Amino acid sequence: MVKTAPLGSTTSRSPVGAGSAAALDLGLYVVRRDHGAEIANAVSRRLVFAGHRDGGQRQFVERPVPDLPDESLAPVLAWAQEQLDVPLTVSDLAARAAVSPATLHRRFRAQLGTTPLAWLTGERLALACRLIERGESGLDIVARRSGLGTAANLRTLMRREIGLSPSAYRARFGSDTREERG
Repeated sequence: MVKTAPLGSTTSRSPVGAGSAAALDLGLYVVRRDHGAEIANAVSRRLVFAGHRDGGQRQFVERPVPDLPDESLAPVLAWAQEQLDVPLTVSDLAARAAVSPATLHRRFRAQLGTTPLAWLTGERLALACRLIERGESGLDIVARRSGLGTAANLRTLMRREIGLSPSAYRARFGSDTREERG
């Protein structure tokens, strides 16, 4: 049974409250009791909260909040990160997200500030760098395993996006280099 009685009581020795704003109500009551109405009103204005509420509001939501469709890209991003070594297109990503390519572009711009293709290329390049750091031999293998296709494409993207050739990156960040420095 839903009761419409006040949401708290200050008549007992220990004041009590119920509801999501009960802590603020109770805190302001204690401030008012101990320091006066002027201080309590200043605190309530600072909190942008009513200095006193009568508690007579109903304790239920009359209409349920509608379910909103999940527009998060997280599921499609996680899926794509597991598929970096295979050819993926924006259409593939859109199909996985169950949206049109145009909608996918809008969501990427809104949520990540980039395009699907730029994000995918960046993820593939990050994977290639991790493979190089771990000592993966052969740029053809790194390019294939990261989905960048060829060693030439890998070299071009690394120079453009990172500012280093794969060999310079390996020399600076590769696992062999770390052991020598150690």
